[in-house]
Amino acid sequence: MKKLLLFSLLILFAAALVFNSCAEKKETVPATQTLPWLHTQGHNFVDDAGNKVFFRGVGLGNWMLPEGYMWKFGKNGDRPRKIEQLVSDMIGPEKAAKFWKTYHQNYIAEADIKQIAELGFNSVRPALNSRLFLTEGENPEFVDEGFHLLDSLVSWCGKYGLYVIIDMHGAPGGQTGANIDDSADNQPELFMDKKNQDWLVKLWVKIAKRYKDNPTVAAYDLLNEPLPENTGAAEKYKAQLVPLYKRITKAIRKVDQKHMITVEGYNWANNWSEFTEKFDDNMFFQFHYYCWNRPDHLNSIQKFLDKRKELDAPVWVGETGEQGKAIYWGTTQYFEANNIGWSFWPWKKMDTENTPYSINKPENWDLISAYSRGEEKPSAEVAQKALDGLLQNIKLANCVYFPDVVNSIFRRIPVKIEAENYGHEGYNVSYFVKDTTQQSKYYRTNEPVPVEVMDWDKTQRVSQQCIRLNQDEWTAYTVKSAEDGNHPVSIRVEAEQLPASFTVTLNGVAKEIAVQQTDWNEIDLGELSFRKGENQIRLKVDQGIVRFDWMDVR
Repeated sequence: MKKLLLFSLLILFAAALVFNSCAEKKETVPATQTLPWLHTQGHNFVDDAGNKVFFRGVGLGNWMLPEGYMWKFGKNGDRPRKIEQLVSDMIGPEKAAKFWKTYHQNYIAEADIKQIAELGFNSVRPALNSRLFLTEGENPEFVDEGFHLLDSLVSWCGKYGLYVIIDMHGAPGGQTGANIDDSADNQPELFMDKKNQDWLVKLWVKIAKRYKDNPTVAAYDLLNEPLPENTGAAEKYKAQLVPLYKRITKAIRKVDQKHMITVEGYNWANNWSEFTEKFDDNMFFQFHYYCWNRPDHLNSIQKFLDKRKELDAPVWVGETGEQGKAIYWGTTQYFEANNIGWSFWPWKKMDTENTPYSINKPENWDLISAYSRGEEKPSAEVAQKALDGLLQNIKLANCVYFPDVVNSIFRRIPVKIEAENYGHEGYNVSYFVKDTTQQSKYYRTNEPVPVEVMDWDKTQRVSQQCIRLNQDEWTAYTVKSAEDGNHPVSIRVEAEQLPASFTVTLNGVAKEIAVQQTDWNEIDLGELSFRKGENQIRLKVDQGIVRFDWMDVR
């Protein structure tokens, strides 16, 4: 009888082990394609074979965490919870729930991921809102919706060969006290209530358990843009930031030893003064890069390069964008010249021309937008029609594609090359000027090539810039081509006085050009022969003083 009882207990114990194993497997998302595992090595990202991987990615904003500015909304719709409330107010809670389910299905779908890969990006950074993964209140519970969306994304990315860097854009309680993290009360409550930090740790552990065996997920971005300085939040709570990062990392490492971890500084990711050590063997540091200055200004990244050397870890730009094509060329070129990968923000938004894709405004959307600014609420019928229109318009097939934006990001033909975007390899390699004691007043203010402002519309915050070169001075450019072939090229120039001339040299083949007038003029250079891969262009003034605006390679 004792033997029978013991045997029965062993059977039950084995069954429990099998059940627990199966339950654990349900929480794990396997890879759908054999992307190699990545890890940090010195200042680089490498796979297990030692091959370097350079991130050129795009941010999936406004999907799991809608942002009011991408909806053309005012202060009453500046963050997810307020947008949700507006939708519910206009069409009722039941229809609102259906709207959001379809919105999440349509905004980022497999077609988006396929196109992202085909355009040449190799990674995505999805912005997560913790409320899609975790309820709020005294006793939070995990919910399925966010995990299912993330599972689909990771599966598609594995299929098309893209890495995923998971971005905690809106943490429990909010890490900024601003609209971008879906803060409830404009306070960084993540740092004000330890319970929120506890749940953030639990959420990251649950995510790590889910993807611990999946190399498609490249890294965990622990916290987006915490603690701004202008509100006083940084001064109050910055001492908590690194301890929280260490706590999350320690918890993740108990269940996942393979994935990379990335951390951001306070004040919109860019103040790294709290970072004094690399506290994990497989981590990298992140900053965000937006050029808000007008006239256009290419901000220095030297402080991050210095910190990279001190910390001996890779550096990555988790967000850059929200400007124009000249800045896009200039920034990605600047990053890559300094061995820094990047993620463009965002993939698409409404009624714009500065993202890869633009969402068309639905009919009567201005009435919805006006309601978000405190004006009259549209009728339920008008609102429903506009929201239904949005659900259709966000599908990739119904969006407007801007190839000039993508080509500027990747610096590839066909593209317009702004003259101020010469290379970053320095004196006598990317440029030569006679007077190196003077630095440019505009754009690249730590270099001596004179950049001048041509037009500056202060009301629209738009500037157009050119470079000014004297005789025997030159600038050099690198542009990529997908294949060998001839392309028509034109160049916009003006001479300070006549006679004036310059030489365009493409891959060692020179063409001399006489400038015929002293005002701005577009000169047709005819078809020039480009080769597959990188092409080198040099502009050299032979006589007089010449200003260069741009070269257009069609």
